[in-house]
Amino acid sequence: MSRLHSPVKVGPYELSHRVVLAPLTRMRAEEGARPGPLMAEYYAQRASEGGLLISECAIAARNGNGYLGAPGLYDDIQIPGWRLVTDAVHAKGGRIFLQLYHAGRQSNSQLQPNGAEPVAPSAVPHGGVAYTESGWVPNTPSRALTLPEIADLIESFRTAAIRGKQAGFDGVELHAANGYLFDQFLQDGSNKRTDIYGGSFENRARFLIEATQTVISVWGSDRVAVRLGPSGTWGDMSDSNPEGLFTYVGEELAKLNLAYLHLIEPRVFGNVDDESKDPNPVAAQLMRKHYKGTIVAAGGFKGHTAEAILQAGDADLVAFGRDFIANPDLPVRLRHKLPLNPYDRPTFFGGTEVGYTDYPFYRDDVVVA
Repeated sequence: MSRLHSPVKVGPYELSHRVVLAPLTRMRAEEGARPGPLMAEYYAQRASEGGLLISECAIAARNGNGYLGAPGLYDDIQIPGWRLVTDAVHAKGGRIFLQLYHAGRQSNSQLQPNGAEPVAPSAVPHGGVAYTESGWVPNTPSRALTLPEIADLIESFRTAAIRGKQAGFDGVELHAANGYLFDQFLQDGSNKRTDIYGGSFENRARFLIEATQTVISVWGSDRVAVRLGPSGTWGDMSDSNPEGLFTYVGEELAKLNLAYLHLIEPRVFGNVDDESKDPNPVAAQLMRKHYKGTIVAAGGFKGHTAEAILQAGDADLVAFGRDFIANPDLPVRLRHKLPLNPYDRPTFFGGTEVGYTDYPFYRDDVVVA
Protein backbone atom coordinates (compact mmCIF):
# COMPACT_ATOMS: atom_id res chain seq x y z
CA MET A 1 0.00 0.00 0.00
CA SER A 2 1.60 3.28 -1.12
CA ARG A 3 1.83 5.89 1.61
CA LEU A 4 2.78 8.59 -0.90
CA HIS A 5 -0.67 8.34 -2.43
CA SER A 6 -2.63 7.88 0.80
CA PRO A 7 -4.68 10.58 2.57
CA VAL A 8 -3.14 12.77 5.25
CA LYS A 9 -4.29 15.65 7.42
CA VAL A 10 -2.27 18.88 7.50
CA GLY A 11 -3.58 21.36 10.02
CA PRO A 12 -7.34 21.53 9.42
CA TYR A 13 -7.07 20.22 5.85
CA GLU A 14 -7.68 16.71 4.60
CA LEU A 15 -5.35 15.97 1.68
CA SER A 16 -5.85 13.07 -0.70
CA HIS A 17 -2.11 12.41 -1.23
CA ARG A 18 1.30 13.38 0.13
CA VAL A 19 2.96 14.83 -2.99
CA VAL A 20 3.66 18.51 -2.28
CA LEU A 21 4.78 21.26 -4.66
CA ALA A 22 7.94 22.64 -3.07
CA PRO A 23 8.37 26.41 -2.83
CA LEU A 24 10.37 27.28 -5.94
CA THR A 25 11.84 30.66 -6.85
CA ARG A 26 10.80 31.21 -10.49
CA MET A 27 11.04 35.03 -10.79
CA ARG A 28 8.08 35.59 -13.12
CA ALA A 29 6.30 38.34 -11.16
CA GLU A 30 5.16 41.47 -12.97
CA GLU A 31 6.18 45.06 -12.23
CA GLY A 32 5.71 45.96 -8.60
CA ALA A 33 6.48 42.38 -7.48
CA ARG A 34 2.90 41.43 -8.40
CA PRO A 35 1.79 37.97 -9.54
CA GLY A 36 0.02 37.95 -12.88
CA PRO A 37 -2.02 35.56 -15.03
CA LEU A 38 1.09 33.59 -16.05
CA MET A 39 1.87 32.78 -12.43
CA ALA A 40 -1.74 31.81 -11.82
CA GLU A 41 -1.61 29.43 -14.78
CA TYR A 42 1.61 27.86 -13.49
CA TYR A 43 0.15 27.09 -10.07
CA ALA A 44 -3.19 25.96 -11.48
CA GLN A 45 -1.40 23.44 -13.70
CA ARG A 46 0.24 21.90 -10.63
CA ALA A 47 -2.83 21.92 -8.41
CA SER A 48 -4.43 18.54 -7.86
CA GLU A 49 -7.64 17.54 -6.15
CA GLY A 50 -6.80 17.41 -2.46
CA GLY A 51 -3.09 18.21 -2.91
CA LEU A 52 -0.87 20.81 -1.21
CA LEU A 53 1.17 23.51 -2.95
CA ILE A 54 3.62 25.86 -1.25
CA SER A 55 4.14 29.16 -3.01
CA GLU A 56 7.50 30.52 -4.03
CA CYS A 57 8.92 32.84 -1.39
CA ALA A 58 7.06 36.14 -1.18
CA ILE A 59 8.90 39.19 0.08
CA ALA A 60 7.56 40.22 3.50
CA ALA A 61 9.26 43.64 3.78
CA ARG A 62 10.34 46.24 1.23
CA ASN A 63 14.01 45.66 1.99
CA GLY A 64 13.66 41.88 1.90
CA ASN A 65 14.24 40.93 -1.72
CA GLY A 66 17.19 39.07 -3.22
CA TYR A 67 15.82 38.34 -6.71
CA LEU A 68 14.48 40.63 -9.40
CA GLY A 69 11.15 39.17 -10.50
CA ALA A 70 10.27 37.69 -7.11
CA PRO A 71 6.72 38.41 -5.89
CA GLY A 72 5.90 40.26 -2.70
CA LEU A 73 3.20 40.79 -0.11
CA TYR A 74 4.59 43.92 1.52
CA ASP A 75 2.01 46.14 -0.25
CA ASP A 76 -1.75 45.95 -0.73
CA ILE A 77 -1.32 46.30 -4.50
CA GLN A 78 0.10 42.77 -4.54
CA ILE A 79 -3.00 41.14 -3.04
CA PRO A 80 -5.10 40.92 -6.25
CA GLY A 81 -2.34 39.10 -8.13
CA TRP A 82 -2.03 36.49 -5.40
CA ARG A 83 -5.82 36.17 -5.38
CA LEU A 84 -5.56 35.11 -9.04
CA VAL A 85 -3.20 32.36 -7.92
CA THR A 86 -5.20 31.09 -4.96
CA ASP A 87 -8.50 31.16 -6.85
CA ALA A 88 -6.92 29.13 -9.66
CA VAL A 89 -5.57 26.54 -7.20
CA HIS A 90 -8.84 26.27 -5.30
CA ALA A 91 -10.77 25.83 -8.56
CA LYS A 92 -8.73 22.64 -9.05
CA GLY A 93 -9.51 21.45 -5.52
CA GLY A 94 -6.01 22.10 -4.19
CA ARG A 95 -4.66 23.86 -1.11
CA ILE A 96 -1.88 26.45 -1.14
CA PHE A 97 0.29 27.84 1.66
CA LEU A 98 2.03 31.20 1.30
CA GLN A 99 5.76 31.15 1.92
CA LEU A 100 7.09 34.41 3.37
CA TYR A 101 10.75 35.35 3.47
CA HIS A 102 13.33 38.08 3.92
CA ALA A 103 16.61 37.68 2.05
CA GLY A 104 18.65 39.56 4.66
CA ARG A 105 22.27 39.75 3.57
CA GLN A 106 21.55 37.66 0.44
CA SER A 107 20.78 40.81 -1.54
CA ASN A 108 22.29 43.67 -3.49
CA SER A 109 21.79 47.41 -3.09
CA GLN A 110 20.18 47.46 -6.56
CA LEU A 111 17.24 45.61 -4.99
CA GLN A 112 17.04 47.77 -1.87
CA PRO A 113 14.92 50.89 -1.35
CA ASN A 114 16.99 53.94 -2.26
CA GLY A 115 19.99 51.72 -2.97
CA ALA A 116 20.56 51.04 0.73
CA GLU A 117 22.75 48.32 2.22
CA PRO A 118 21.12 44.93 2.81
CA VAL A 119 20.44 44.12 6.47
CA ALA A 120 21.56 41.15 8.54
CA PRO A 121 21.96 40.10 12.16
CA SER A 122 25.64 41.06 11.93
CA ALA A 123 27.94 42.65 9.36
CA VAL A 124 29.86 39.49 8.45
CA PRO A 125 31.67 39.27 5.07
CA HIS A 126 30.33 36.46 2.91
CA GLY A 127 29.96 35.26 -0.66
CA GLY A 128 26.79 34.69 -2.60
CA VAL A 129 24.93 36.38 -5.42
CA ALA A 130 21.67 38.23 -6.00
CA TYR A 131 19.69 38.62 -9.22
CA THR A 132 19.25 42.21 -10.45
CA GLU A 133 18.72 44.07 -13.71
CA SER A 134 22.44 43.46 -14.26
CA GLY A 135 21.95 39.70 -13.91
CA TRP A 136 23.56 37.59 -11.17
CA VAL A 137 25.82 39.92 -9.19
CA PRO A 138 27.74 39.64 -5.89
CA ASN A 139 25.82 40.51 -2.75
CA THR A 140 26.41 43.98 -1.35
CA PRO A 141 28.07 44.01 2.10
CA SER A 142 25.36 44.17 4.76
CA ARG A 143 24.91 46.08 8.00
CA ALA A 144 23.62 44.84 11.36
CA LEU A 145 19.99 45.39 12.28
CA THR A 146 19.11 47.49 15.32
CA LEU A 147 16.65 46.22 17.92
CA PRO A 148 13.87 48.60 16.74
CA GLU A 149 14.43 47.42 13.17
CA ILE A 150 14.03 43.79 14.26
CA ALA A 151 10.71 44.70 15.87
CA ASP A 152 9.67 46.44 12.65
CA LEU A 153 10.52 43.32 10.62
CA ILE A 154 8.40 41.14 12.89
CA GLU A 155 5.54 43.55 12.29
CA SER A 156 6.19 43.28 8.53
CA PHE A 157 5.65 39.52 8.74
CA ARG A 158 2.41 40.12 10.63
CA THR A 159 1.03 42.50 8.01
CA ALA A 160 2.21 40.26 5.16
CA ALA A 161 0.40 37.35 6.84
CA ILE A 162 -2.76 39.45 7.00
CA ARG A 163 -2.44 40.23 3.29
CA GLY A 164 -1.97 36.51 2.65
CA LYS A 165 -5.28 35.81 4.33
CA GLN A 166 -6.94 38.53 2.24
CA ALA A 167 -5.40 36.97 -0.87
CA GLY A 168 -7.10 33.64 -0.13
CA PHE A 169 -4.20 31.44 0.98
CA ASP A 170 -4.85 28.40 3.17
CA GLY A 171 -1.89 29.00 5.48
CA VAL A 172 1.57 30.54 5.84
CA GLU A 173 5.06 29.04 5.88
CA LEU A 174 8.02 31.05 7.18
CA HIS A 175 11.20 30.43 5.20
CA ALA A 176 13.97 29.95 7.78
CA ALA A 177 16.43 28.10 5.54
CA ASN A 178 18.72 28.64 2.52
CA GLY A 179 20.81 31.35 4.16
CA TYR A 180 18.01 33.92 4.32
CA LEU A 181 17.39 36.23 7.28
CA PHE A 182 15.88 33.80 9.78
CA ASP A 183 18.66 31.31 9.00
CA GLN A 184 21.24 34.08 9.38
CA PHE A 185 19.97 34.73 12.91
CA LEU A 186 19.96 31.02 13.77
CA GLN A 187 23.50 30.10 12.77
CA ASP A 188 26.52 31.51 14.60
CA GLY A 189 28.61 31.77 11.44
CA SER A 190 26.44 34.74 10.49
CA ASN A 191 25.11 35.86 13.89
CA LYS A 192 27.76 37.55 16.05
CA ARG A 193 25.34 39.62 18.14
CA THR A 194 25.80 40.05 21.89
CA ASP A 195 22.25 41.22 22.69
CA ILE A 196 19.06 39.17 23.18
CA TYR A 197 19.20 37.98 19.56
CA GLY A 198 22.71 36.51 19.70
CA GLY A 199 24.85 34.04 21.59
CA SER A 200 22.81 31.16 23.03
CA PHE A 201 20.50 28.85 21.06
CA GLU A 202 17.57 30.56 22.75
CA ASN A 203 18.70 34.03 21.73
CA ARG A 204 19.56 33.11 18.14
CA ALA A 205 16.17 31.39 17.72
CA ARG A 206 14.31 34.32 19.26
CA PHE A 207 13.68 36.21 16.01
CA LEU A 208 12.19 33.13 14.31
CA ILE A 209 10.09 32.15 17.31
CA GLU A 210 8.76 35.68 17.78
CA ALA A 211 7.89 36.02 14.10
CA THR A 212 6.21 32.60 14.12
CA GLN A 213 4.14 33.53 17.16
CA THR A 214 3.17 36.79 15.48
CA VAL A 215 1.96 35.00 12.34
CA ILE A 216 0.10 32.50 14.55
CA SER A 217 -1.74 35.47 16.07
CA VAL A 218 -3.13 36.13 12.58
CA TRP A 219 -3.71 32.59 11.30
CA GLY A 220 -3.86 30.23 14.27
CA SER A 221 -1.14 27.66 14.87
CA ASP A 222 -2.66 24.90 12.73
CA ARG A 223 -2.29 27.00 9.58
CA VAL A 224 1.29 28.15 10.16
CA ALA A 225 4.46 26.26 9.22
CA VAL A 226 8.23 26.79 9.25
CA ARG A 227 10.91 25.66 6.81
CA LEU A 228 14.38 24.77 8.13
CA GLY A 229 17.59 23.59 6.44
CA PRO A 230 19.56 21.84 9.21
CA SER A 231 22.38 20.80 6.90
CA GLY A 232 22.33 23.77 4.54
CA THR A 233 25.50 25.71 3.73
CA TRP A 234 24.22 27.80 0.81
CA GLY A 235 25.06 31.47 1.26
CA ASP A 236 28.19 30.74 3.30
CA MET A 237 26.10 29.49 6.21
CA SER A 238 27.73 27.60 9.07
CA ASP A 239 27.29 26.83 12.73
CA SER A 240 29.67 25.55 15.40
CA ASN A 241 27.05 23.06 16.68
CA PRO A 242 24.39 22.52 14.02
CA GLU A 243 22.90 19.39 15.57
CA GLY A 244 22.47 21.07 18.94
CA LEU A 245 21.09 24.25 17.37
CA PHE A 246 18.51 22.66 15.10
CA THR A 247 17.30 20.08 17.59
CA TYR A 248 16.73 22.98 20.00
CA VAL A 249 14.81 24.90 17.33
CA GLY A 250 12.76 21.82 16.46
CA GLU A 251 11.82 21.29 20.10
CA GLU A 252 10.78 24.92 20.48
CA LEU A 253 8.71 24.85 17.29
CA ALA A 254 7.06 21.62 18.46
CA LYS A 255 5.58 23.58 21.38
CA LEU A 256 3.69 25.82 18.93
CA ASN A 257 1.51 23.05 17.41
CA LEU A 258 2.26 24.06 13.82
CA ALA A 259 0.57 22.73 10.70
CA TYR A 260 3.91 21.17 9.73
CA LEU A 261 7.68 21.51 9.88
CA HIS A 262 9.30 21.63 6.44
CA LEU A 263 12.85 20.23 6.29
CA ILE A 264 15.34 20.58 3.44
CA GLU A 265 17.62 17.60 2.99
CA PRO A 266 21.22 18.38 1.96
CA ARG A 267 22.10 18.24 -1.73
CA VAL A 268 24.56 20.00 -3.99
CA PHE A 269 23.36 23.52 -4.81
CA GLY A 270 24.32 24.54 -8.32
CA ASN A 271 24.38 23.15 -11.82
CA VAL A 272 25.64 19.66 -11.03
CA ASP A 273 24.44 17.09 -8.57
CA ASP A 274 24.77 13.32 -8.57
CA GLU A 275 21.33 11.99 -9.34
CA SER A 276 22.64 8.43 -9.50
CA LYS A 277 22.64 8.41 -5.71
CA ASP A 278 19.57 8.47 -3.51
CA PRO A 279 19.54 11.26 -0.93
CA ASN A 280 20.27 10.29 2.63
CA PRO A 281 17.47 11.99 4.61
CA VAL A 282 19.61 12.91 7.58
CA ALA A 283 17.68 16.09 8.43
CA ALA A 284 14.37 14.27 8.81
CA GLN A 285 15.97 11.41 10.73
CA LEU A 286 17.53 13.86 13.15
CA MET A 287 14.52 16.08 13.62
CA ARG A 288 11.95 13.31 13.97
CA LYS A 289 13.50 12.45 17.33
CA HIS A 290 12.66 15.95 18.57
CA TYR A 291 9.60 16.91 16.52
CA LYS A 292 6.61 14.58 16.66
CA GLY A 293 4.25 16.73 14.58
CA THR A 294 3.74 16.66 10.82
CA ILE A 295 6.99 16.81 8.82
CA VAL A 296 7.36 17.68 5.13
CA ALA A 297 10.69 16.53 3.66
CA ALA A 298 12.26 18.08 0.55
CA GLY A 299 15.50 17.73 -1.35
CA GLY A 300 16.12 15.58 -4.39
CA PHE A 301 13.43 12.97 -3.78
CA LYS A 302 12.13 10.60 -6.43
CA GLY A 303 9.02 8.46 -6.17
CA HIS A 304 10.76 5.48 -4.56
CA THR A 305 12.84 7.51 -2.11
CA ALA A 306 9.77 9.52 -1.12
CA GLU A 307 7.94 6.29 -0.41
CA ALA A 308 10.88 5.05 1.64
CA ILE A 309 11.04 8.07 3.96
CA LEU A 310 7.28 7.91 4.49
CA GLN A 311 7.41 4.20 5.25
CA ALA A 312 10.26 4.82 7.70
CA GLY A 313 8.09 7.36 9.51
CA ASP A 314 10.66 10.15 9.33
CA ALA A 315 8.32 12.35 7.26
CA ASP A 316 4.60 12.58 6.56
CA LEU A 317 4.67 14.33 3.18
CA VAL A 318 7.34 14.91 0.54
CA ALA A 319 7.87 18.10 -1.45
CA PHE A 320 9.16 17.87 -5.02
CA GLY A 321 10.93 20.67 -6.87
CA ARG A 322 12.61 20.08 -10.21
CA ASP A 323 10.37 17.17 -11.20
CA PHE A 324 7.26 19.19 -10.34
CA ILE A 325 8.56 22.07 -12.45
CA ALA A 326 8.81 19.78 -15.47
CA ASN A 327 5.73 17.66 -14.76
CA PRO A 328 2.62 19.64 -13.88
CA ASP A 329 0.77 16.35 -13.39
CA LEU A 330 3.47 14.86 -11.16
CA PRO A 331 1.07 13.25 -8.63
CA VAL A 332 -0.57 11.27 -11.44
CA ARG A 333 2.74 10.29 -13.01
CA LEU A 334 4.11 9.03 -9.68
CA ARG A 335 0.90 7.17 -8.84
CA HIS A 336 0.84 5.33 -12.17
CA LYS A 337 4.64 5.12 -12.58
CA LEU A 338 4.53 7.09 -15.82
CA PRO A 339 7.72 8.49 -17.40
CA LEU A 340 8.70 12.02 -16.40
CA ASN A 341 9.50 15.00 -18.58
CA PRO A 342 13.12 16.13 -18.21
CA TYR A 343 13.55 19.57 -16.68
CA ASP A 344 15.30 22.47 -18.41
CA ARG A 345 17.59 24.09 -15.83
CA PRO A 346 18.40 27.28 -17.82
CA THR A 347 14.72 28.31 -17.63
CA PHE A 348 14.36 27.83 -13.88
CA PHE A 349 14.93 31.47 -12.95
CA GLY A 350 13.11 34.26 -14.75
CA GLY A 351 11.90 34.45 -18.33
CA THR A 352 8.60 33.77 -20.08
CA GLU A 353 6.21 30.85 -20.35
CA VAL A 354 9.06 28.77 -21.80
CA GLY A 355 10.13 26.28 -19.16
CA TYR A 356 7.32 27.53 -16.96
CA THR A 357 3.84 26.72 -18.27
CA ASP A 358 4.72 24.87 -21.50
CA TYR A 359 5.69 21.48 -20.04
CA PRO A 360 3.27 18.85 -21.38
CA PHE A 361 0.87 16.76 -19.32
CA TYR A 362 1.22 13.03 -19.88
CA ARG A 363 -2.10 12.83 -21.67
CA ASP A 364 -4.86 15.36 -22.02
CA ASP A 365 -7.40 12.86 -20.69
CA VAL A 366 -5.49 12.20 -17.44
CA VAL A 367 -7.31 13.77 -14.54
CA VAL A 368 -4.98 15.00 -11.80
CA ALA A 369 -6.18 13.46 -8.55
